[in-house]
Amino acid sequence: MRAAGIPEELVTGNADPYERFAAFASALEMAIGNPMYHWCHLELKKYFGITTPLTSSTAKEIWDKTSEMLQNDPELTVRGIIRKSNVMFIGTTDDPVSDLSWHEKIAADPTIGFMVCPSFRPDKAVNINKPEFNSYIKLLAASVGKEDLGSCNDVLDALYERVDFFKAHGARATDHGLDYVPFRKCSQEEADSIYKKARAGSTLTADETEKYQTYMLINLAKKYHKENFIMEIHYSCTRNVNEKRFDLQGPDTGYDMIAKSNCGDELSMFLSELDKTDELPKTIIFSLDHNDFNLIGTCAAAFQGNESGLKSRIQLGAAWWFLDSRDGMEEQMRSLANAGLLGCFIGMLTDSRSFLSYTRHDYFRRIMCNLIGTWVEDGEYPADEEALKKIVQGISHYNALDYFNIK
Repeated sequence: MRAAGIPEELVTGNADPYERFAAFASALEMAIGNPMYHWCHLELKKYFGITTPLTSSTAKEIWDKTSEMLQNDPELTVRGIIRKSNVMFIGTTDDPVSDLSWHEKIAADPTIGFMVCPSFRPDKAVNINKPEFNSYIKLLAASVGKEDLGSCNDVLDALYERVDFFKAHGARATDHGLDYVPFRKCSQEEADSIYKKARAGSTLTADETEKYQTYMLINLAKKYHKENFIMEIHYSCTRNVNEKRFDLQGPDTGYDMIAKSNCGDELSMFLSELDKTDELPKTIIFSLDHNDFNLIGTCAAAFQGNESGLKSRIQLGAAWWFLDSRDGMEEQMRSLANAGLLGCFIGMLTDSRSFLSYTRHDYFRRIMCNLIGTWVEDGEYPADEEALKKIVQGISHYNALDYFNIK
């Protein structure tokens, strides 16, 4: 919308909702080749039965019809949309200090018909260089019934306790949002010294920050392995690059970009350190830079061996965010096919906050089937229906069930 020259009041402001929708429709007309165009029309067709393209001239008609259906169609409640999308399991992203009260209410409701489980995201306890670190440690301490956490290991003990709490509420995955993957070996004594320096309000060096982060991530990963949690790592994003807009509108308002992170060696050392002691958890690694696909894929291949028979325990994560497009998905799957086993891929994820965004999984499956079909037509794989069915159904559904232990 900004690229279309639409005023900010119609993008993030408090203008009339229909005026904002009409402005969006005018921008969408220009979005040829953009995945947003595909997503929007998949949503209109799947949930509202609308096949008319959304344009400036059709905006009012589509606004009126969708508004009426959202108000009156029982299949277009949140639960109705989830059921219509054939969803079995939803993993939310939750801070360790969350009381998970809504998860408890959902779990106690026998009419839900699908699973909603938390995922453990301890970024605020790991990112010691962020300005909110000290205030967050107070919150973490309170969540385990303490006034403060005096040492680095006290922080870990608190996080371990919260992992146990999350596990009791059905959690099976974690999520770590990192600028890049750090690895600098650090003793407990060093980590404590760095922690106390930060708690005293002193500025840390980059080396100190990375040492603390490494210490925390290694020890958390060992806990995840013990509890059969999946460790997810997202990296390579530079946030809030437009300082003027950040000051005016705050974070998460559309001013982030892909970063260039040179952390392949650190990633391999991180995985190797855990593998030495047989404490490497199932791990999914996502980079926002498509140039990292081959790096991650070949790194993952070096750590696939295990005695439990688990298929592809280290996964190259799906194309996400800026890469959540046809080109991004195809490149990610081609890279995975070259360096590993595409047939063991756990498939698509979407971190959208919209309940209509389940169509992005449909989008992914169509792109995946088209890619595989092209390989078959080109004679690169036999037209063996049973073999292809196993691959496609695995990527679409069954591999994720096995990997996340969804019953």
